[in-house]
This record gives sequence, C-alpha cells and structure tokens, in this order.
Amino acid sequence: MAIDELAAGDAGTSSDTGALEEFDAQLTGMRIREVRERKGLSLREVARRMDISASALSQIERGLLRPSVNRLFAIANALDVTVLEVFGESEATGSDSVNMSTAQSYSLRRSLEMETVTLEGGVSYRRLSPGRTHGVDFFESTYPPHSTAGDMHELNTHTGFEVGTVVSGELTIDFPKERVLLRAGDSISYSCALPHRLSNQSDEPAVATWLVVTQS
Repeated sequence: MAIDELAAGDAGTSSDTGALEEFDAQLTGMRIREVRERKGLSLREVARRMDISASALSQIERGLLRPSVNRLFAIANALDVTVLEVFGESEATGSDSVNMSTAQSYSLRRSLEMETVTLEGGVSYRRLSPGRTHGVDFFESTYPPHSTAGDMHELNTHTGFEVGTVVSGELTIDFPKERVLLRAGDSISYSCALPHRLSNQSDEPAVATWLVVTQS
C-alpha cells in the first residue's frame, strides 16, 4: 500500500519556516522534477517505485513537503541517479568535472560557493566536492541536537559504500544488531546496503563529513 502524503518521514513547509529552508525545499523539489522529466519518467511511475502516492511525490517536487534523508535516497534510487545529481550536480559534463584519467587538471570551489540543503528534521547537507567525479559524493552534514537523519523508527539502505568522520559533537549510528557512538575524530565505513540510521542524541550539534562511493 502506498504511503500517504503526510506519512512520517516528510515534514510540511509551514508559513513560519525560515526563508532559507523554504528555498531549500523548493529548489530540491524543482531539481527532482527536472531529473525525472529528463529521464522520461512519469510522476506515477516514480511514486510506484518508491511505494508512495503520486500526490506525495508531487508535493515534494513543488516544495510543499521537505524530503527526509531516507526519502531523498529513495528518490535517487527510483530515478537511478546519485544523491549528488538530485542536489542539482549532474555528473555527465561540465567545466568543473574532474577527469580521472589525466593529471593535468584540477577543480576548485570556494567556501562561499558551497550550497547548503536542509532536509526534514533540520539535518543539513553541504556538498564539499569541488567538481563532479563519477560515482563519488563528498558531503558535510550537520545534525542539530536530538535530531535524526530520516525516520527515527526505520533503518535506511541505499547504494554505494560510505566512509564518515565526525568533525565535532557526537553521532549515533544504529545498525540492525548494534549501536555505535562516534565522537569527534572517530571514523567509520560500511556498505550502504547495511541498514543504518544516523542520529544526534546529545545536547550539542554534531558535524560529520561523508564520502559515498557508488561506482563499481
């Protein structure tokens, strides 16, 4: 049965939401729609692949619902693209693409050019990759106190392999049979196919960097 458009894991964009967060939801939704249409997929087909209603996906695309981290990965999987591309960074071409076959080029991005996207629950993501490298995503994520990246009752899976380092604060990762607490300076790696959930259960913000490799 399809998940209702107001199911847990998506939060509505209320009238008192900050301008930056409203912009994030609208911009992310617009990018999702652009990728879907470029792929030639209907709203109903993508919603079917995600097991949600077409109405829910439509509200995400219009910026009326802010997708959770779990939902964002589900959208990327349904569209057969990386999360990087959902954020609007196509890997196909571009002057800032990194050519892995040559040592005669480099890519540079200044800190002010790095856009932050805030998802459901207040968890924000900032792309750190200076250029587009096929199959490699590099993010910084910030977790407010007592926040969860996605549904607090479900574990998340997606494609690829993750390597993370906690920069500040404490981050808790739940696996099916174990809970791991990471403090500043701690690192972890695991297959994204292993069900997991990230949360900050402390009273202070937590910041971590993540390298996600999806190429075979």
